[in-house]
Amino acid sequence: MKSFALNRRRFLTSVGIAASTVPFAGCDALDGFLSGGSPVRDVLATANSLTYRVQRMLIDADKLAPEFSSSEIRQGQRPNGSTDPNDEAYLAHRTDNFASYRLQVQGLVEKPLSYSLAELQNMPSRTQITRHDCVEGWSCIAKWSGLQLSQLLDEAKVKPEARFVVFHCFDSMNAGLAGNVGYYESIDLVDARHPQTILAYGCNDQPLQIANGAPLRVRIERQLGYKMAKYIRSIELVSTLSPFGKGKGGFWEDYGYDWYGGI
Repeated sequence: MKSFALNRRRFLTSVGIAASTVPFAGCDALDGFLSGGSPVRDVLATANSLTYRVQRMLIDADKLAPEFSSSEIRQGQRPNGSTDPNDEAYLAHRTDNFASYRLQVQGLVEKPLSYSLAELQNMPSRTQITRHDCVEGWSCIAKWSGLQLSQLLDEAKVKPEARFVVFHCFDSMNAGLAGNVGYYESIDLVDARHPQTILAYGCNDQPLQIANGAPLRVRIERQLGYKMAKYIRSIELVSTLSPFGKGKGGFWEDYGYDWYGGI
């Protein structure tokens, strides 16, 4: 019997909440449907929560995303989202080639940490060739180098009440009347400790480029591209996502995307 590959899209179809009932056509196409209090938004949020729990029950926490050979890298990593942050602190780091950059690990940890980029690069590293799947419909295979996020979590000694990792970023996004909003993302501790979840500082055997998130971006290979925050300023361990943004767990999630972007 063929292996049963359960993914978020197939599961939504199987429970009858398929995209055919609503025209999912872009980042802002569903503003009316996805606004707070909308019954469509409530149904989709319930479906997302259900598929998240089912995937956690049926898929091994350490199951790896597919990895590829070097010959399958046919182009550079396609930049997406913000590609050139204008945050003053970021510009200063960029001017000195990130020599003054320090990653903060804070929140619900026994030992708050601060690392320079050089210190991170001197830690045991992992290299993986994986496919980046964008919610816009394109994909790209690239080779990523960095350190496993679990290493930092172990060193910081995560407190028992922590449930999520929040990535605070240097870049911001235009949110219409709200102006520019700082980008952030989050994952649970299962994905944070996954072997392929790395803080990447290299891409295709070169230092990570500005357009792709230098000096540091997270790779969460079992989720869609919008979950992989770039330009990471700090990492915070928390018990709830409610204090951040609109409380949905990420910039795009605050505007209607699912928090769990599993593929």
